[in-house]
Amino acid sequence: MGKLITTSKPLILQSKLLCFSLLYLFTTLFLALYTTLSQSKCFFRSSPLDPIQNSLFSYPSSYGQHKYAVSTTRSKCSSPVYFSDYWDVVKEIRNWQKKFSAYSIPLRYMQGNGDSFGGNLSNSVRFSYFDHQTDGKEVPCGFFKKFPISDSDRNAMEKCDSVVVVSAIFNDHDKIRQPKGLGSKTLENVCFFMFVDDITLKGLEHHGLITSNSKEYKIGVWRLVKVAKEDLYENPAMNGIIPKYLVHRLFPNSKFSIWIDAKLQLVVDPLLLIHSLVISVNVDMAISNHPYYVHTMEEAMATARWKKWLDVNALKVQMETYCEHGLQPWSPSKKPYVSDVPDSALILRRHDLGSNLFSCLMFNELDAFNPRDQLPFAFVRDKMKSNLKINMFDVEVFEQVTVEYRHNLKRIEGTTSSSTAKKVFPSGTTKRAHPDLFYVNGSCCGRCQSYLSLMWGEEEESND
Repeated sequence: MGKLITTSKPLILQSKLLCFSLLYLFTTLFLALYTTLSQSKCFFRSSPLDPIQNSLFSYPSSYGQHKYAVSTTRSKCSSPVYFSDYWDVVKEIRNWQKKFSAYSIPLRYMQGNGDSFGGNLSNSVRFSYFDHQTDGKEVPCGFFKKFPISDSDRNAMEKCDSVVVVSAIFNDHDKIRQPKGLGSKTLENVCFFMFVDDITLKGLEHHGLITSNSKEYKIGVWRLVKVAKEDLYENPAMNGIIPKYLVHRLFPNSKFSIWIDAKLQLVVDPLLLIHSLVISVNVDMAISNHPYYVHTMEEAMATARWKKWLDVNALKVQMETYCEHGLQPWSPSKKPYVSDVPDSALILRRHDLGSNLFSCLMFNELDAFNPRDQLPFAFVRDKMKSNLKINMFDVEVFEQVTVEYRHNLKRIEGTTSSSTAKKVFPSGTTKRAHPDLFYVNGSCCGRCQSYLSLMWGEEEESND
């Protein structure tokens, strides 16, 4: 008969090898889990002593400025951005402000009293300025009609002489959202301007944020600039292009600017962003690459497919024009640029010769075709001869320094986007393209055939 053996320790703990194996297993699993979680966000290094201010403005509950946020969680972050100490950044940007004019070469701009704000320039005229030399030649850059704002707003804009953050809301399309994470000295060095129209002001008055008898408007950090859009473009999006790409003309004394679409809320101090994404890497401009598209034609096709611009035939003409004048799909030869398509909702600029010329050339293309600014971006970037340095940072960075919201889902009477679409496109329906991009007058081949063949890899296959 067997004898029952008893022990004071569990059998599993009697083997030292087994104990060490279990310890190693759990340690490895913990480290793997920690590494995975730590890669799920872009971590930004800044001093814990940075003097972050609390909320600077309180909205009425009816305004709903934080409704409808868009989720942008990604599984990893391939290029985190590191911020310097806040006080060091403030000091360095102030030094930049003092010495900026010593080496900045100003552009000279065409003047005139035209029938349109942009000048209605032909293809040959616009493209002739891509090879701009610093010989004092004047460059077309909008303002062929007076920009319809008040003298008090104009004077305030001219006094902004360091960093300006600019946005715009036309047709009551978005909410005004306050930036977060501002340092205690930021408002002494940064101006915040929001361009709006009468419809947007009517919506703000409806929520009690402004009064109708005010001569100047301010909501939190934002100074509102009223624009009489009936003197500009019928399309509200095109009116938004003016402050977006002619910021260096509206704020002639500013040294740096940040454009931010009104659908975004800035959650990192603008001084830290300018320092990290522009100054530290010594570029003229910083902009995120698009989260989905690499080639310009992909963006053009998506613009037509999702009815972001209803005149598809005009899109076709635009792409054929660019193909005819040398537009190429993205390839490794274009590095360090990783894409031909930006996410232009956030643009950081140093107001120097290269950046200002690029902005003028971009505006001229948008005025000639449509306000979809991803479409001419690569064409202008690759064709202009001036030395332009662009930091196309990863989309993960964009999603960590901003919070994106959906456009207004409810508007006051008379401000619906459909009414605007009918003004721009009287039929309210898509205007289809004529022949396919591959064909001209029914026969092969269209101006973009070579582009599309390269984009789809067909030319490489045929050469094998």
